[in-house]
Amino acid sequence: MKTAETVKDTRAIIKEWKKQGLSVGLVPTMGFLHEGHESLIRRSAAENDRTVVSIFVNPMQFGKNEDLETYPRDFERDSRICERAGADLIFHPQPEEMYPPDFFTYTDMDTLTEGLCGSHRPGHFRGVCTVVGKLFHIAAPDRAYFGQKDAQQLSVIRKMVRDLNFDLEVVGCPTVREEDGLAKSSRNTYLSPEERQAATVLHKALLHAEKAIAGGERDAAAIRGEMLRIIEAEPLAVPDYVEIVDWELLQPVRKLEKPTLVAVAVKFGKTRLIDNYIWE
Repeated sequence: MKTAETVKDTRAIIKEWKKQGLSVGLVPTMGFLHEGHESLIRRSAAENDRTVVSIFVNPMQFGKNEDLETYPRDFERDSRICERAGADLIFHPQPEEMYPPDFFTYTDMDTLTEGLCGSHRPGHFRGVCTVVGKLFHIAAPDRAYFGQKDAQQLSVIRKMVRDLNFDLEVVGCPTVREEDGLAKSSRNTYLSPEERQAATVLHKALLHAEKAIAGGERDAAAIRGEMLRIIEAEPLAVPDYVEIVDWELLQPVRKLEKPTLVAVAVKFGKTRLIDNYIWE
């Protein structure tokens, strides 16, 4: 496994692979890898001849008073996980490599980025689309792998790829969970023991929604009301949003009639966690 810190070196390695006719998979990450990231790397390694993992804490997708400076980082540990999972190259740039002082070009999207996390984190998806677009140009992957836990991000990137004619496949992968149902997240490390226990309420609320839908409930307001009741019963949980939207355009629905995203964001102290369930 190799590590490259510059765009030039990364492209040189990948161009050599392409000359050999090898397929390339890309797993974009912000590092501090966990089992969810590892599952993406393993899938890419199984489906492609070579796998690139980017490790870059993207400052553009952090808003004011968010956790850019305190976001967990451990590159040596991440490198071991990447190698164990079958990665061939880590692209690990510094911010100035991705965003030189005279950087003026951004990728924006409307509609899909206006609700859910987009309405609570202004500018977040501008940063996501810009950095992911740059990574696609740098790595020129045949496939790129993203976790379903960040469902809005997955939907936004799929639409960006279609709209801007990127020549690659976006592969969505199932959420990896702890034994008690909590979705794996780098931000779980911020939680106190009491908050960690309380955080299981996200999965409980989503399981309730899943069972209600399986039982025939199709009224979005009724499902949302029950989920809020479950979350608000946990004293340490402060709901950011509980939303039920269509899976294609991420717009609110009154009745579940086609593929639907049930999404939640909840704060525990200073830590904001997200999770979701997709009904198809």
